[in-house]
Amino acid sequence: MQPATRPTDAELAILRVLWERGPSTVRQVFEVLSAEKDLGYTTVLKMLQIMNEKGLVQRDITDRVHTFSTTQTQTQTQQTLLDDLLDKAFGGSSTSLVMQALATRKASHEELAAIRKMLDLAEGGKR
Repeated sequence: MQPATRPTDAELAILRVLWERGPSTVRQVFEVLSAEKDLGYTTVLKMLQIMNEKGLVQRDITDRVHTFSTTQTQTQTQQTLLDDLLDKAFGGSSTSLVMQALATRKASHEELAAIRKMLDLAEGGKR
């Protein structure tokens, strides 16, 4: 199922919990989020209900316990958000996006090695 809208920052925080934990109850999501930020249980419940309506999560009410899970993988959501950012902010230029990302935040040696490996693969293993 393709969500109709892009997730907000608050919705992304909930999605990250669900991607990390897997299907979870409102209480479980609330406990993780409230350790980082001051918010109420009913706020998390309402957000999950809205996200369910938007198609970002799905609700399972088996055994009278409402369990929520994501409708897309983390990778699928990241690709959707990246495509949107790439088009809107970088005019579709992958080069501009990567150059700006590397100029904005220092990459670790491990990250640079992973980037080099991906570039090698993209070039067909030359090097």
